[in-house]
Amino acid sequence: MLPTLFIGHGSPLNALQDNLITRKWRDLGKLIKPSAILVLSAHWHTKGLKIAHTPTPRQIYDMYGFPQELYELRYDPSGDSALSLRARELLGSFGAEFDNSWGIDHGIWSVLSHMYPKADIPIVAMSVNLHATLQEQILIGEALYPLREENILIIGSGNIVHNLSLMCWEKQDYGYEWAIEFDNAIKDAILKRDFQRVIESALAQTKTQRCNQSFSTMEHFLPLLNILGTSKDTENVSVFNEIYQYGSTSMTSYIFGDLAKS
Repeated sequence: MLPTLFIGHGSPLNALQDNLITRKWRDLGKLIKPSAILVLSAHWHTKGLKIAHTPTPRQIYDMYGFPQELYELRYDPSGDSALSLRARELLGSFGAEFDNSWGIDHGIWSVLSHMYPKADIPIVAMSVNLHATLQEQILIGEALYPLREENILIIGSGNIVHNLSLMCWEKQDYGYEWAIEFDNAIKDAILKRDFQRVIESALAQTKTQRCNQSFSTMEHFLPLLNILGTSKDTENVSVFNEIYQYGSTSMTSYIFGDLAKS
């Protein structure tokens, strides 16, 4: 059975860089060999659940003001109709619908271009439902669990700490004290399998002073909750890329399950 991943994707520039973060992504790609990948991206957030259903998903450059080289990076995997159908079947009680208005955004291709640089593994994108409760986000993940037994890699792509308005672009390898504190609190709750505390910590962030908010909006945090739902209490949990960037971005990522069995 494949593990399931929450990956902090951070800046789109990671797609071009060789650093500690991207090397770990490449290492994971060598260890995990799925038949296809289902990715819940923070950059596709919708009312209701949407699932891509196309043989040729389009690449989206959903960012602005970056070097031209980034907009010339191509990542063109195929889709997987069978996976799209299976995901919709599993999420029937949540009213999931097919939707091809989006595509492969930078929350997907900036990571997978390192994990699977040949783009030879089919990818299906799935949206984050902004109108679901935090508890429902976990239940959505639980519904997707059977995919892991079908050699499908499920990835949630977001960031636990993500506040664009407070980023300090001059300090690439830096985290504000409050950002590190929140990130560590979430890590402690996850390692203790206390998902209710994860939810409570996230809700508390919405009530803090603006200058100390680990996120100003929740779309980058929600894929974590989806991935928590795809995990089981008895599984190993590994933390990686525990790195901070630009003050208010946490790259901290999680593996649920055993890489040796993937």
